[in-house]
Amino acid sequence: MAPRARLLPSMAAVYRAQLSRARVARIPLLFVATFQSVGIMILMRGVVDGGAEARAVVAGSSVLVVAFVALNLLAQYFGQLRATGGLDHYATLPVPPAAVVLGAAGAYASFTVPGTAVTAVTGSLLFDLPLTHLWVLVAVIPLAGAALAGLGAALGLLAPRQELATLLGQLGMSAALLLGVLPADRLPGPITYARDLLPSTYGVEALARSFDRHPDWPTVALDLAVCAAVGVVSLAVATWAYRRAAVR
Repeated sequence: MAPRARLLPSMAAVYRAQLSRARVARIPLLFVATFQSVGIMILMRGVVDGGAEARAVVAGSSVLVVAFVALNLLAQYFGQLRATGGLDHYATLPVPPAAVVLGAAGAYASFTVPGTAVTAVTGSLLFDLPLTHLWVLVAVIPLAGAALAGLGAALGLLAPRQELATLLGQLGMSAALLLGVLPADRLPGPITYARDLLPSTYGVEALARSFDRHPDWPTVALDLAVCAAVGVVSLAVATWAYRRAAVR
């Protein structure tokens, strides 16, 4: 038996392997995700003039790219691995379970960077929002990506069938669309509670606040901190789900 590999080198190896695979297989889907988000902003341009609503639309549409890839596609990927016995391959490797989950989640989150940046810039130009503070994406993408990727991996690993994993991934992305793109003050009261439970909400809020002329940076930092905490929890749940699925 080979000695068990350390977490960081194992995670880096899984990350590189997943990123290579995603670069070949997921580029058309990333284009679809970006085109979808830009299309939503163009449609909303007809009913939203500016102000807080425009900031919410652009921020929600940008993070929607992350949800499409990190949540939806990762749920399908792990659902397929579980259904086809692909988890057995990872289970035989002397790597910690957390390395598999974190490496895959990191690769899928990284893959969203170009589409998210293009969507945010396009939306800012479309709604005449300032581009000055778009550097906030450097924090929003990995933190929202970690939270959504952890959720997507957990859904894919816990779903009893591959078809159900695909359905749950689609439902999660739809929730990110409806609860993230639509301005919070336009949602019915009970729905706002569901919005608060969605991991991507805090990334959307942080990005939306950065479009202000004078952003409230302590509140932005608080939103990002909550997003980071949710990401830690969701990745921990995904790691537990991986251990549970790998031993069955």
